[in-house]
Amino acid sequence: MTATEWITDIALVLIVFRQLREGRLDRKTFLLPLAIVAFVAYSYLDSVPTDGNDLVLIAALTAVGAALGIAGGIYTRIRALDGDLLIKAGAVSAALWIAGMGARMGFQTWVEHGGGADDVARFSLAHHITSQQAWVTAFVLMALTEVVTRVATIYLRSRTVRTAAAAPAARPVLGTTL
Repeated sequence: MTATEWITDIALVLIVFRQLREGRLDRKTFLLPLAIVAFVAYSYLDSVPTDGNDLVLIAALTAVGAALGIAGGIYTRIRALDGDLLIKAGAVSAALWIAGMGARMGFQTWVEHGGGADDVARFSLAHHITSQQAWVTAFVLMALTEVVTRVATIYLRSRTVRTAAAAPAARPVLGTTL
């Protein structure tokens, strides 16, 4: 892995660690992770391989990224306080985020430095995955999807929390029946 790849992956992990401490939900909460994955996508997605079972691999890892992102967004606490929205990543959310990022980093390190290249080549041959670019695309889209679905889930949930906080509480009136 290059220094840029390490820095990018660590930055994405630190985003969730920063959210382990409750803080204000603002544009930076959304824009920072999206900017990081946009940079990664721009740097690594030259093409999407479509030969053999390349699209199956890409779709499978993209689906894993979506599941991790949605679950991570659901397990992130959002609450209203004094007109602001506060966000705090729970232990489950952080664990899912680290699992997704760690799996990609671990796989890449294993392939490059742990002797896994031959195993991946055999697996690719047996399952009709035609190129290294298919693996790169699959893992980049997994990361991109995880980030986008997590951010989107948090955004949608924040809209619900904001709406609920802005609505006046329904109070029963004495002597009336519904």
